[in-house]
Amino acid sequence: MIVAPVLPDGWRLVALDSVGSTNDEAARLADAGATEGTVVWAREQTGGRGRRGRHWVSPVGNLYSSTILRPDCAAPRAAELGFVAALAVSDIVPAGRDVRVKWPNDVMVDGGKVAGILLESSIGQSGFVDHVVAGIGVNVGFAPQAAEMRYPGAALGGSVEAALERLAQSLAWRLAEWRHHGFETVRAAWLAKAGPLGIDVDVRLGEELVQGRFAGMDHEGALLLETPAGPRKIVSGELLGRAA
Repeated sequence: MIVAPVLPDGWRLVALDSVGSTNDEAARLADAGATEGTVVWAREQTGGRGRRGRHWVSPVGNLYSSTILRPDCAAPRAAELGFVAALAVSDIVPAGRDVRVKWPNDVMVDGGKVAGILLESSIGQSGFVDHVVAGIGVNVGFAPQAAEMRYPGAALGGSVEAALERLAQSLAWRLAEWRHHGFETVRAAWLAKAGPLGIDVDVRLGEELVQGRFAGMDHEGALLLETPAGPRKIVSGELLGRAA
């Protein structure tokens, strides 16, 4: 028997069999006045997308959701919510499995990518955020594999309904933590789940590939690297494990 997910108090579930993109549907609802905690969940997406416009394969069996957030913050702080979302996903990984977060907002389990996160913000004329749509896709029933993927896929197992329920509860808790204690608490929790300092990594910046050693994350969420040319701070890019 399928048990409907129970969301945190005050949250609302919009459940769909199929949709082009849960982010697009959530953005439409947000523009129409939907409140924070409105969660759009679809069994499948026909036009799902990830970061940098990549197509996100979304057949039935995994979790595809987008949550409306109204953080009431200046536009630059909206990016902090990507780290909040990554921690929320990491919280629902079953005990006994190795879970790591990867800058800026990927989640890895047992060395494979288990989730993708896409934040899309609407900024008002005042420069403050009107809403943020936090799109979160989690491999639950199966892990997609493709030759062009730099990392193998990983899956949590269990039911999509249970994963959504746990994710919503964790996201609500992590949001409250961010609001009450600020980004520094989020940063500390994120660093505790990141790969060890000093490991060799590559960072793709458009057509440029920067090589260095992971040196952490600064107080505004920028990636810190030690490179042969000296310390470097990266605010936008794609962190890659060092290719063999």
